[in-house]
Amino acid sequence: METKEPTRNNRVLFVDDDLELTLLYQQLLEGRNYDVSTASDGSLALKKVIDQDVDAVVCDLRMTELDGDLFYWAVERAKPYLCRRFIFMTGAADDPKYQSFLKQLKSPILRKPVQPAVLLAELEKLLGART
Repeated sequence: METKEPTRNNRVLFVDDDLELTLLYQQLLEGRNYDVSTASDGSLALKKVIDQDVDAVVCDLRMTELDGDLFYWAVERAKPYLCRRFIFMTGAADDPKYQSFLKQLKSPILRKPVQPAVLLAELEKLLGART
């Protein structure tokens, strides 16, 4: 009799300082069998990234503490492989402060408000393509 290896859920870190939005997406992703941890800013997210492995990071750009671009650069130094697993969701894509950063990225950039189906599709594409 053949036994299947147990599968684990993909682990997603959701980083946004909007608590209501975070809870909404956390419920959505957990309903699709993702293991979701959350952080309200980049400094808290960095601690989580260092302490635990994640398969993907969904991150806002503009936050009250340590913006998403600075968080990304810190992750690049701590766990560079994880930079290929970012998805940015932001309402600040047109902000000149972030233009240079966004032009350098190969990560998906989703403009808020993001439809749940769009986020799910991007996550599936990202996680399906990882090596």
